[in-house]
Amino acid sequence: MNSPAAIPAAPALLDDLTALTAAAAPAAESVLMSARRALSAMVTVDGKVSGALLEQNQRAAHAVSWIATYAQSLTQMQAWSERLSAAGKLGEIEKLILQLAFAEYLAQLQGGVMMSQNEFARPADLGIAEDVAEALGIPEVQALIAGGNTNASRRRLVELMGEQKASSTFGDCALDEEFDMIRDQFRRFADEKVAPFAHEWHLKDELIPIEILNEMGELGVFGLTIPEEFGGFGMGKTAMCVVSEELSRGYIGVGSLGTRSEIAAELIISSGTPEQKDHWLPKIASAEILPTAVFTEPNTGSDLGSLRTRAVKDGDVYKVTGNKTWITHAARADVMTMLVRTDPETTNYSGLSMFLAEKPRMTETEDFPAEGMTGGEIEVLGYRGMKEYELGFDGFEIKAENLLGGVEGQGFKQLMQTFESARIQTAARAVGVAQCAMELGMQYAEDRKQFGKSLIAFPRVYDKLAMMAVEIMVARQLSYHASREKDEGRRCDLEAGMAKLLGARVAWAAADNALQIHGGNGFALEYKVSRVLCDARILNIFEGAAEIQAQVIARRLLDGVN
Repeated sequence: MNSPAAIPAAPALLDDLTALTAAAAPAAESVLMSARRALSAMVTVDGKVSGALLEQNQRAAHAVSWIATYAQSLTQMQAWSERLSAAGKLGEIEKLILQLAFAEYLAQLQGGVMMSQNEFARPADLGIAEDVAEALGIPEVQALIAGGNTNASRRRLVELMGEQKASSTFGDCALDEEFDMIRDQFRRFADEKVAPFAHEWHLKDELIPIEILNEMGELGVFGLTIPEEFGGFGMGKTAMCVVSEELSRGYIGVGSLGTRSEIAAELIISSGTPEQKDHWLPKIASAEILPTAVFTEPNTGSDLGSLRTRAVKDGDVYKVTGNKTWITHAARADVMTMLVRTDPETTNYSGLSMFLAEKPRMTETEDFPAEGMTGGEIEVLGYRGMKEYELGFDGFEIKAENLLGGVEGQGFKQLMQTFESARIQTAARAVGVAQCAMELGMQYAEDRKQFGKSLIAFPRVYDKLAMMAVEIMVARQLSYHASREKDEGRRCDLEAGMAKLLGARVAWAAADNALQIHGGNGFALEYKVSRVLCDARILNIFEGAAEIQAQVIARRLLDGVN
């Protein structure tokens, strides 16, 4: 038997790579179609999807969601490569990322997609093993699987990454020059004003300094997607993705400061009265006011239809009674987008209404000085820069004129209209966190010497870094695709859900592997990667836990299945 040293290295790049990937992407879509039909057969009765059967077959449903996410990932990576090729920018690093992405994701589609650390979606579980074998048995797919994800390819990718460290991303993102300029601006801000201080904020569990928020306001973060007529920049969701990535690369807390403004603005733009738009949007855009989102309750979690917090009209005000939890940045906020029940006769979504509830900002001595409102901090592992709170309301008053849209019972429908943007933005935050983890891991691997050489020279170390770079680009392209769909006015809940689902997993994997590269030092609080690990973990929970996200995706995929 040959020793490992005697085995010749495979070429770093496959011949006719783009022709191989062009044929492979439709093959992945064929796998998805077989999976959708198999799931439909499991959960359909008399031509309609049975909710009970969908829940009973939850693992199969979520498997299909992950298969769909992989198929969409490959489609978008192919589109990315074609845009770069047309612009003459498809260089070696981009080709290696493309090759590794296709090789790994096709191999997982063939053998089992990783849904979590110990859950896999295998073709046999869905009864489609023969269909998958046929779809992926074509020469192009097998060539990618057999020769695409090799030691030589991974090593060469990391070598190129080392040469490009000064750039903002590893590989061209295939965006217009305008977005590159935006990225450069916010990368500088993150590098100078955020990254050097973020770890101290985390360790001391401090609020992000108000000076940072004020400067972000001056840079236009909070009015990025608000129309110009209301004082914003009128930019699209792709710009939001780029800004969120770079700020989150510095610190997820800073990257998330814009989330609440994004949600509030989206609610008001889509559902507010003309008077509400004129009053609130300019204030949000200028950072004169800071919003927070007040939706979740202690016993409801993702089941918003079961909300119990009540709002009763009393003259020209509504009086609120109940409890909310996991409210981010609540003490410092000036207005709450608050979802409450205004129809006591209902127990579902129909009786919910959305309010723009004003409150005083925290003082030096009191977090919640508002009459009829109390609050307490929830201590958390990470995501600390804004703090999390439980809130109690007992006769808290909201002006009747601040009922969003001026009509009761529309709250859940109004909130649903924001989910696409919120999940796209969360996907972008995940990309930023993953990028931060990769950069920390790579720097440590270069600097740390073991057994006479840098850690980065060891295959299991550069393997980790290579696949981080690959999956970060995949997640990034998914988020950009969803943002383009949103900007062009098309329904994109499916695309946004996929971007969020994969992005959260990629961020956690990058943080975990970056900490592993640090070894024991990664477990020490003084090292930044320990913070990034804690921050990355929340991404799989908020804005729709991975399981909820997969369920929503599966339900959408069942639409129109023959």
